[in-house]
Amino acid sequence: MIRGINRQNLFEDDEDRYRFIEILKECKDISGYELYAFCLMTNHVHMLLKEIGEPLEVIFKRIGNRYVYWYNEKYQRVGHLFQDRFRSEAVEDEAYFLTVLRYIIQNPMKAGMEREPGSYRWTSFQAYAEGRGSITDADYAIGIAGSRETLIDFLKEENKDRAMDDEEVSWHISDDEARQIMAETGGCTSVADFQRMALSAQRKVIIAMYRGGASPMQIVRLTGKAKASVYRIIKSNEE
Repeated sequence: MIRGINRQNLFEDDEDRYRFIEILKECKDISGYELYAFCLMTNHVHMLLKEIGEPLEVIFKRIGNRYVYWYNEKYQRVGHLFQDRFRSEAVEDEAYFLTVLRYIIQNPMKAGMEREPGSYRWTSFQAYAEGRGSITDADYAIGIAGSRETLIDFLKEENKDRAMDDEEVSWHISDDEARQIMAETGGCTSVADFQRMALSAQRKVIIAMYRGGASPMQIVRLTGKAKASVYRIIKSNEE
């Protein structure tokens, strides 16, 4: 996800949105990434992608530099447009892939900008529903779901999906900050300490780390807890 600095608008009109999508296509051709979903909101952009030829840092620098140049020229402004660096989270299994895909597609609906996926133009939904658009790599998700119809039904389902732009979560805290949460909540600072704790105490620490800004995969790495268990604890707590 990338967000406007001080939460300012990234897009003032449809010309800006069309240009951003053109830039995604240009950079996709150069960097070789696969783009499974995008959603252009007013002051932020969601993307679900897989790096192939270049790392994320290079990809987002390339996208950002091109769009900032366009935007500043058009609106006669200078300076930064995006807030800090991009924010990202690893997606490492098919179930969570589909959850993130649905979250991105439904973001306009949950923001009150449409009643159901499809009426808001600036997402990848139509690439899945009708095969429209040239930058979304739709086959992978359709293959997981088994068919286009099954996937569309899933993308339209009501849900309580949560993802990395939740206002209360500040992602990419450092490992030291995450360990500090571990110490304050459970009195542990290492994998060995954590694994000696009772399951109820482990659950408490995991929830505290997640609420404090640690990503799920960061929690897995610092606690040694199985990935499926961490995601299950986070999901059950949200429900």
